[in-house]
Amino acid sequence: MKNHIFSPGKLLITSEYFVLDGALALAVPTKLGQDFYWKEIEDGNSLVYWEALHEGKPWLLVVINYKNWEIVSTNLPESAAFVLKVLKNVQKLSETRFQSDATYKIRTNLQFPGNFGLGSSSTLMNNLAEFSTIDAFLLNEISLGGSGYDIAVAQEKSAILYQNNPRLIEKVEFKPKFAKDLILIHLNQKQDSREGIAAFRSREKSIYLRNLFSEITKKVLECEKIEDFSELMLLHERELSKFLNVKMIKDKCFKDCPSFVKSLGAWGGDFVLASKFGDYKKYFSHNNYHNVFDWESLVY
Repeated sequence: MKNHIFSPGKLLITSEYFVLDGALALAVPTKLGQDFYWKEIEDGNSLVYWEALHEGKPWLLVVINYKNWEIVSTNLPESAAFVLKVLKNVQKLSETRFQSDATYKIRTNLQFPGNFGLGSSSTLMNNLAEFSTIDAFLLNEISLGGSGYDIAVAQEKSAILYQNNPRLIEKVEFKPKFAKDLILIHLNQKQDSREGIAAFRSREKSIYLRNLFSEITKKVLECEKIEDFSELMLLHERELSKFLNVKMIKDKCFKDCPSFVKSLGAWGGDFVLASKFGDYKKYFSHNNYHNVFDWESLVY
């Protein structure tokens, strides 16, 4: 299929959770993302042939009749139902896609493991929005919810400063001098961000922390030394831990780690950020964390 769209994944460096309440956040794109290929055939059948690959391997196959929005066939009913729901939303918002009786052949390829939390949903939302010439933020809002920072990263394909209500997106250069000293470690599990958001919403808002995390975000961009960056990461982690009443990931899993360890995104899963030390690869491997990436190998 010659028609191709690509959206990068994302990592939220600052203001997790509080970005929902308007804190200024820093987010960066990843080199891995999601491909989207399509072909439109004027045959009068009103079908969608959807093939989803994970790292190039077949994962989901679904055939949908979009005249009556029925799943004709699939190998994964729950995932197929989600695709149907999202495509219905695309039809509502688009003036062109799924409006006639053409058949669509669509193939997606998620370039990273589904449990990495790098944005399997946001990259899909952005690809579908570009495919159908609709507002990606609106499609994401009615399909999934969330702050929308991940959509902004997918659109801009750049590090961004992001603020919600009203939405502010500013492309920034975030290539710190100490980038070669940073590492990203996957925690071997996927955190449900919607559960995390619900827990966050159940607590009283903190204007103090919203402002503090916004200031930390600004200072992070100005950092020239790893020591200063480490202090900011530790402060961010400590204050959010108190607010959420959740143990810091370092206290929970890496007590003897000589580096700061900061959660990225929803707490309890996905990636954490740290800095290199001694034989750091051996340390994390010994603790059964084998997915350790240099910053520059993963971040776009």
